[in-house]
Amino acid sequence: MASPRPWPFDDDDRPSGSVRPLSHADLQAILAHLEDDPDQLPTGTSAGRPVLARRVRASVGQPGGSAHAQWRRLRAAEWAAWTQTLPWRAAATLGITVGGGVLGRLAAPRLGLVVGVLAAMAVGWGLRFRPSPDAIAWRRGAVGERRTARLLGPLERQGWVVLHDLAIPASRANLDHLVIGPGGVFVVDSKHYRGRLRLDPSGRLWHGRYPLTAVLRAVSFEADRAAQVLADPQVVVPIVAVHGAQVPWGKVITQGVPVVSARRLPSMLRTLPGVLGPERVAALADRARVRFHPAA
Repeated sequence: MASPRPWPFDDDDRPSGSVRPLSHADLQAILAHLEDDPDQLPTGTSAGRPVLARRVRASVGQPGGSAHAQWRRLRAAEWAAWTQTLPWRAAATLGITVGGGVLGRLAAPRLGLVVGVLAAMAVGWGLRFRPSPDAIAWRRGAVGERRTARLLGPLERQGWVVLHDLAIPASRANLDHLVIGPGGVFVVDSKHYRGRLRLDPSGRLWHGRYPLTAVLRAVSFEADRAAQVLADPQVVVPIVAVHGAQVPWGKVITQGVPVVSARRLPSMLRTLPGVLGPERVAALADRARVRFHPAA
């Protein structure tokens, strides 16, 4: 298991240049090198050859579309099940209202009606319709994806292409965001958590009592499948963008996957060394537009 370390790029560091396509080993070597000396680029990088940006429009899918659709499906099913229980809920409310009124009248004749009404309100609130935690998680996920999309949008003016909510052919998995630009090709998985994330001594990342091992494996799998679909030697790098929760140091790499605070993601992508020219970005965007389709 790769040992965790902070993402080496600070927001003010802006390395540039042109290098050969990255492998996973190359990516780790570059990150380690820049961590030791962020003002220097790895051997083979030509900092004197800037990468020209060209805006490419390639729209596929809506941010959070499939997650929002799943939220609506679950909520509709739960609402239908809840409405079937209305008779006993109404009976329970009526019974407790009458019982509360009787007890209130025994305590003080004038309090009977007040106690009955208060009892009815308390029971009604307790028996109200509430979506399940699973359904709420899908709604929260859709919100996180839309927020990530808004953060990534300005990159399109700098030669990047951002596609959203893509179904992976022959798989039930989908990509939250596929980002293609001068710095390479990235699969970004949006997560919306509460609280903070923490690293344990072994290097595993946790959200509360739950390890994020499965999340990191899933986004790595999605990146590998995206590379197969694109059928291009350029490596596809997985990233987890976190909303809500605090990320240790704001950005870490664990199990080979960068985990970053979502608001830092655009500046981090801009600071990556240039590996793709504008023609290659446009060609990959066209290929992605043809080979992927909206997940929703």
